[in-house]
Amino acid sequence: MHVQEWLDTVPAVAIYALVAGVIGLESLGIPLPGEIVLVSAALLSSQHGEVNPVVLGACASAGAVVGDSIGYAIGRKGGRPLLARLGRKFPRHFGEAHVATAERSFEKWGMWAVFFGRFVALLRIFAGPLAGVLHMPYWKFLIANFLGGVIWAGGTTAVIYYIGVVAEDWLKRFSYYGLGVAVLIGVASMLIVKRKAKQATAKAEAEPVAAAE
Repeated sequence: MHVQEWLDTVPAVAIYALVAGVIGLESLGIPLPGEIVLVSAALLSSQHGEVNPVVLGACASAGAVVGDSIGYAIGRKGGRPLLARLGRKFPRHFGEAHVATAERSFEKWGMWAVFFGRFVALLRIFAGPLAGVLHMPYWKFLIANFLGGVIWAGGTTAVIYYIGVVAEDWLKRFSYYGLGVAVLIGVASMLIVKRKAKQATAKAEAEPVAAAE
């Protein structure tokens, strides 16, 4: 069966549940490709009317907010021993250097770290558990978590959906290969912007250290 034909057989509710589940587990602190799943689903919604982009964005937002909140509760209860256990299980994501970087971001920016952390892969995994470990007041965490989750999930869905619709309209004559290239260009642009933001963050963190020396 052709991949496109197979996708047509997948119920929309299963796609909504998959997106919400993967993003929720990632936000809880499990290293999963939440952003890749969301981008793929948003692109699918631009090609198939059965997948509603508004419902998709709402499910992704719910997964992000609920997952982060559960991660916060786990982090608050488990404390630093939890981070140590995660470091042994997932050294590439929860190694000491990564924990230290995330912790500095939280101490420096507080609620903003939770909000902007939704847009950075490493902080997206850390945000909930680490905010709990550091005993950030839950009302502050919830506000930043809700706004970050909704803007990230809704914005990503809208951008990828729009790219897919426009690209499909313009590139029908070049088949879906042309559409794929257009979407890759759009995703690459988003990644470049995020990379520049991470570089700016790293530079800002390095300045106090250099001044102290």
